[in-house]
Parts: sequence; structure tokens; C-alpha cells
Amino acid sequence: MNLQNKLAIVTGGGRGIGRGITTTLLAAGAKVLIAQRQPLDEELSENPAVSYLHADLTDKEAPYQIATKAAELGGCDILVNNAGFMFEQHIEDMTEENWDKMMVVNMRAPVFLAKAVLEQMRSKGGGSIVNIGSIEGIGANPYHAAYCGSKAGVHGFTRALAVDLGQDGIRCNAIAPGWINSDLSNDYINAQNDPEQAWKDLYAMHPIGRTGEPEDIGAMVSFLASEQAGFVTGQVFVVDGGRTAKLPLPF
Repeated sequence: MNLQNKLAIVTGGGRGIGRGITTTLLAAGAKVLIAQRQPLDEELSENPAVSYLHADLTDKEAPYQIATKAAELGGCDILVNNAGFMFEQHIEDMTEENWDKMMVVNMRAPVFLAKAVLEQMRSKGGGSIVNIGSIEGIGANPYHAAYCGSKAGVHGFTRALAVDLGQDGIRCNAIAPGWINSDLSNDYINAQNDPEQAWKDLYAMHPIGRTGEPEDIGAMVSFLASEQAGFVTGQVFVVDGGRTAKLPLPF
């Protein structure tokens, strides 16, 4: 993919899936503005194509601060709403405060960041917005009512923004990742009573025979951000190694 001279904003772009997205966008020639609370590691902070802004997405002003920084860098061409969080909690234990924080970070921030960069994209004749949803916007794991609700919402507003912004040349799509390897997910499997068997069982859930890497999501982001995807908008792309396509069997 050729993204030369494009500026991409990636929220949470310094770690996990976000890091894979940043890596692939850089490889395609884009400049990347990473907005997140954590400072960048040495490799990213020393890359001249990477800029950083400390941002707390629970703050209503954060989207506009990010947009201001993007304008200083020449204006946003690509917006990747990647940052989000998850907690496990049964509905009987959930508080309104917990629910509201989930919706603020996972839904409000992406919508209003899109609003904040809208004029920059219009001035450039268009752009690409990619929202990171989840297969849990389609199915559910136990105790994930808030997370599933937020990601289903991401898929929904993706379609709505595609309809509303198409006239401005702005495409909007979402990616629904499946199991993506990270320190946190690896620790979870390795903490099981029989980690070796747990890994085998996990791989068996995936027709492709492996779990995902952050760069697998980055590759789809780079495609959706490129001109090759110029006729693609309003879609949710499941990237899960075939996990949700496979019907479960008891053996």
C-alpha cells in the first residue's frame, strides 16, 4: 500500500494492536500521530515519522487537542480509532459509573474525534476513518455486557458515519479483530492449569491454525486507508482467522 505524504492519527498506537497498526502504516509510508496516555518507547520516540500527544480520551477536550496537533502536522488524512478498554463484570455487579466510562472511551471518543478532524479531511478532498471494533460486537464472552455493547455501537456508528460523510469523500469502515496476541492475552493462557493444552485448544478454534498478530490488523487498516479501498465504506471486516465462521463441536 502506498500512503506516502499521508498523516494518520492512531489512538493507542504505541502498544498492542495499536503498535501493529502504527508499524504497518509507517511501512506504507505514512506519518503517524500517536495519541495515548502512555509515553512512547524508545524505538517509536526516535522515529522521525512518528509524533506523540499525551491524551486522556475520557476528557471531552481530548479529541479537539488531538485534532489541533494533527493540523500543526499538516492535517489528518487517516483516523484510526483504536484505543479502548475492557472489564469483566456481571450486570448485577455493574455500576452506572463503570458502564459510562466504557461508553465514553470506546464510543464517545471515536465519534467526536471524527467530528474534530472533519474539516481537515474535507479540506484535503476526503479521508479514511477506521474504527477498531471486535468480534464481541457480534458475539459475546461471559461478563462482557458493557464491552459487547460498546463494540456493537462502534459497528453501528461506523455505518452511520459512512452514510453521512460519503458526500465529503470520507470513507468509514470498522475492523472486528478476534484473538490477537499480546502480553495480556498470552499471560491469560499461560495462567491456565494446563497452558500447553490451553494453547492447543485455542489454536483448534481457528481454521487458520493460529491466533492473530497486531500486524494482521495493521494490514487491514493499511488497505482500508489506501486508494485501493476507494469503493469500500460502511463495512465491518472480521479479522479473526475464521474463528467466528467455525461452528463448535463437542469433540
